Amino acid sequence: MKAFVVEKYAHPSKIPLTQDAPEPIPGPNDVVVEIYSAGLNFFDILQAQGKYQNQPPFPFILGSEFAGIISATSPIPSGCPFKPGDRVFGAGQGAYAERVATHWQQLHPVPKGMSFDEAAGLFVTWPTSYEALVGRAELKPGEWVLVHAGAGGVGLAAVQLAKALGAKVIATAGSPAKLEVCKRHGGADFVVDYKKEGWQKEVLKITGGKGVDVVYDPVGMIKDSLKCIAWKGRALVIGFAGGQIEKLPLNLVLLKNISVVGLHWGAYSKFDTTRIPEVWNALFELFEKQRAKSVVYDQSFKGLESIAAGLKALESRETWGKAIIHIRDDETKAKL
Repeated sequence: MKAFVVEKYAHPSKIPLTQDAPEPIPGPNDVVVEIYSAGLNFFDILQAQGKYQNQPPFPFILGSEFAGIISATSPIPSGCPFKPGDRVFGAGQGAYAERVATHWQQLHPVPKGMSFDEAAGLFVTWPTSYEALVGRAELKPGEWVLVHAGAGGVGLAAVQLAKALGAKVIATAGSPAKLEVCKRHGGADFVVDYKKEGWQKEVLKITGGKGVDVVYDPVGMIKDSLKCIAWKGRALVIGFAGGQIEKLPLNLVLLKNISVVGLHWGAYSKFDTTRIPEVWNALFELFEKQRAKSVVYDQSFKGLESIAAGLKALESRETWGKAIIHIRDDETKAKL
């Protein structure tokens, strides 16, 4: 089996593709999935180098998000609603391979009309953005939302979801092309170049001097955003793609009655399991009503051989939307 096997910590560009990796061995609650598409994530780059909080023992197969079909030879554990041939998406260590074994509760049916490429990037991105805006910020219709890195995977999801929830959205990005992505694929009401000095003044002008009610930040720009956040605003800490963990001036948090709120979606499986199906049910309804749509980066990375190139493009911020690896063609040709 072809797989991207990590035998010692290194940058993905230094790891060769393994042609004869062992087949996955399913546990008592696992199913085996034939992988058609896999999502590229920044944390995969960290994990390959031993810099992520979740480090499997050597050797391990890289990758987490995927979409595919339940294998014809897969065991079907008691209580599992899936059967061989079902189209599924989900997560499990070892997604950069032809097949993966994962707990069946980590899987969901591919939404009707969605391709494997579109479904491969749903599992982490979309519930992160939904729970951040709804569960943590308690976003209300008519409020202003500032979405940083609005052309990225979680950013575009956040822009779409905020719009679907009735908010007015300002998206930021660092190039004209990505600002256009925010408008074309996300539906942002306004876009702002965050590389432009004094960009906060533009946000204040757009909001009539009020500032934004919610800041959605996967980059590490909360500190800068406090200059254009409204009274009783909520600042969502999603991640630190910019590479630095911020230190905040808490006097501004005090004076403006601001809430700084964290969101780590992965922790819900440990601390709040009942919330997980609620979030997914809400998302599936939005997908079904076409009020939200998975956006895949238009440069195709084909075959497991292109994983290093795909991760390099992600690391250098060349991509927008969700970058995926197209591992094999879909014989069923989902009707869009």
